[in-house]
Amino acid sequence: MHAVEVRDHIMIAHSFKGDLFGPAQALHGATFVVDAAFFSRELDENGVVIDIGRAHEVLKEILAPLNYKNLDDIPEFAGKNTTTEFLTRHIFDRLNDAAKAERLGRKAGEIASIRVTLHESHVARAWYEGPAG
Repeated sequence: MHAVEVRDHIMIAHSFKGDLFGPAQALHGATFVVDAAFFSRELDENGVVIDIGRAHEVLKEILAPLNYKNLDDIPEFAGKNTTTEFLTRHIFDRLNDAAKAERLGRKAGEIASIRVTLHESHVARAWYEGPAG
């Protein structure tokens, strides 16, 4: 399996509901390093998995509405705990939409899977990985 990974970051604020979260129930900030990996069984006729430049542009576009925002104020996230795990799936879904729309320089269906990893700190990270398409 071949893979290409691009990276960016976001700075957000949010709070959580539920005793499980202890002090994180209060408004707090986080800076996430975001990695998006794209996998394919074969390289295309150009010898690539995806176009790295396009993938980076799409990732930046997906992250822009979250960056420097309080996620508690985003209507789409109302009533949800915007945990690291939750955010990995949110970003994955939008990258998958871009893959299906052939915005990554690869034909729809030729990307086997996508993995989104959010690095919460130097000792903790979470990811979501699923089939593309």
